[in-house]
Amino acid sequence: MEHFIQAENFGKIAPFRTLFLQGTAVTVLLSVFTVAIGFVLALLLSAMRLSKCYPLAFLGTDREGKLRDGGVLLAISKFNPLSFLATAYVEILRSTPVIVQIAIIYYGVFSALVTLPKFTIFGFIKFERFFPGVVALGMNSGAYLCEIIRSGIQSIDGGQTEAARSLGMTQFQNMRFIILPQAIKNILPAIANEFVVIIKESAITYTIGVQDIMSMVNAVRSASFIIIEPLLVATAIYFCLCFPTSKVIAYFERRMSRGDRR
Repeated sequence: MEHFIQAENFGKIAPFRTLFLQGTAVTVLLSVFTVAIGFVLALLLSAMRLSKCYPLAFLGTDREGKLRDGGVLLAISKFNPLSFLATAYVEILRSTPVIVQIAIIYYGVFSALVTLPKFTIFGFIKFERFFPGVVALGMNSGAYLCEIIRSGIQSIDGGQTEAARSLGMTQFQNMRFIILPQAIKNILPAIANEFVVIIKESAITYTIGVQDIMSMVNAVRSASFIIIEPLLVATAIYFCLCFPTSKVIAYFERRMSRGDRR
């Protein structure tokens, strides 16, 4: 078993290039679906965290309808169940390792509770392993994107919401046509960074059998008994995925920010 970098070893692993191409395709698909799921989930979580749902607000007033000065009842009246659930979700997902979350989703949900159909996509992607990986990464990404989107929404001047209400717009219309477009423009760099992070973090899904780049590296290492060179190839592939992606997003960010310049 070779432990040092040797030029001829790259020639020995060249016949396995199809495996690396398949692993690259799986990694890209994982990242795309993960960001899509995470973004939708983040929008929902952000709406929950910013909601004004106080079902027990009546406890904050006394029999005469006056606001209580303090006490347990006043504290309970300010309880927002939607915000509490969203905050708990975000804090738990952000405070636990991704590998633990993937293991729980795969072994605890899709192996013990839900049975997924077994078939392949494009002839080499095993759905019963790919889908749990996407779900786990999407749930994790949603927790981080939630905070990004929430901060972007809160950065918009509240006067715009008041102006929208004066024009007769509903809260949904205000959010869709006024707040979100501006917020997305402000948080685009952070969203792009999250996409790049997902490309790299998707490597952890090889632990549940997803045939991503790292899974193919292990396959090549087992077949050729070469250690370092497959890892260097994987490093180059990840760089070729992440670096151009960050540059493309930076280009669009500059294009979108032209209107802000004076």
